[in-house]
Amino acid sequence: MSLPIPIRTHYHFVEADGVRVFYREAGAPDAPVLLLLHGFPTSSHQFRDLIPLLATRYRVIAPDLAGFGFTEVPTERNYVYSFDALAQTLCAFVDVLGLKRYAMYLFDYGAPTGLRLALAHPERISAIISQNGNAYLEGLGDAWAPIRQYWQEPSAANRQAINEAVLNLQGVCYQYFEGVTDISSIAPETYYLDTLLMRRPGNTEIQLDLFYDYRNNLSLYPAFQQFFRDRQVPTLVIWGKGDPFFIPPGAQAYRRDNPNAVVELLDTGHFALETHVDHIAKRIVEVIGVELD
Repeated sequence: MSLPIPIRTHYHFVEADGVRVFYREAGAPDAPVLLLLHGFPTSSHQFRDLIPLLATRYRVIAPDLAGFGFTEVPTERNYVYSFDALAQTLCAFVDVLGLKRYAMYLFDYGAPTGLRLALAHPERISAIISQNGNAYLEGLGDAWAPIRQYWQEPSAANRQAINEAVLNLQGVCYQYFEGVTDISSIAPETYYLDTLLMRRPGNTEIQLDLFYDYRNNLSLYPAFQQFFRDRQVPTLVIWGKGDPFFIPPGAQAYRRDNPNAVVELLDTGHFALETHVDHIAKRIVEVIGVELD
């Protein structure tokens, strides 16, 4: 009995916006493009199991955002870490690769970053998969309380409190484990790799800057929602309902602006791909597969 031959993932760097962007890619060059956008505190590594499941149908591309994973930002670039800057680099990355039409998988930080790209080039977006990718005020859970306090009072003490609560192995594990029934299904290299990469020189300050800048995403929510209303692209909202950061009302709100959006809540937490990757891949093909062909 012969086994099916898996499609290999390839690993590349490309210069875009003065940044050496690392990305994973698999699938036929002429297949419909699916852009996978990761969140905090991880990288394109979070898509390692999803990519081969989708690469038989799509050209799957997963970059590491600036400040994350293996993407390299030269010191002389004087990069200012904000979500506007992350989106500018992502836009340059997409242009360097010559991508003119693509679906987007939005997760966590990937949502406000990718949706800025959608606002800049709405005609390019063929579909949206939002997996705990928030675009509504009601989607922000109580876990944001210390960060909201930091927004209101950006003191050194509040900045240090975020550092001590979040930017360490315990804080990263909380994001992976909370809301998950069986944490034995989560590979330990995920949270250890995230933690180690965050400890690179200067990265703590980068992450704290992005936490503070996240407040500016909220002011763009109305523009993101207008995009949903105007474009009505095929949309799958598939959400770990145990996520303490992005809670189920944020998933359900997508239907308000796109009544055709398919919303599904999964019995898992923030990193739903760690526990439900096969199901999520299947639902992507079922919900948006025809539209992307």
